[in-house]
Amino acid sequence: MTSTNLVLIGFMGSGKSTLAKELHKQTKKMILDSDLIIANQENKSIPEIFKTQGEEYFRNLEGEFCQFVKQNIHSCIISTGGGMPIFNNVKQMGKVFFLSIDFETLYNRLDSLEISKRPLFKDKDSALHLYQKRLANYQKSADIILEANKTPQELAQRVLENL
Repeated sequence: MTSTNLVLIGFMGSGKSTLAKELHKQTKKMILDSDLIIANQENKSIPEIFKTQGEEYFRNLEGEFCQFVKQNIHSCIISTGGGMPIFNNVKQMGKVFFLSIDFETLYNRLDSLEISKRPLFKDKDSALHLYQKRLANYQKSADIILEANKTPQELAQRVLENL
């Protein structure tokens, strides 16, 4: 097994956390979820950070996370927030896998509670616009593009085949 980090990127709801859990089952590599780590570090939820400190502050925290991983973390699964590859060079953290999925499928995966937890998912039209705006950046940031409409087991197999 390689010591390279597996970096999962994609839009909100694309399945990064689910794939990270499946990869952990198969590889026993530790999972680092950037949003969970930042929320714990700040002792606030991501929506609270956006509301009280603003998006720029949050993006700076993501940048610090990327630098920390680059300098200190090896052989882990990194599940990133949806905007991280837009504002940061995620390739510095390891091999990057983009979970590509069409917007309608992605939107239908999320229930209203899940949508309410996502500060940039205010309404469907604004989320679609954000999705379209980010798509090329995800593709550019990726080493490997995975069609995310497969089972977590199938996706994990694809990741492991590409190491």
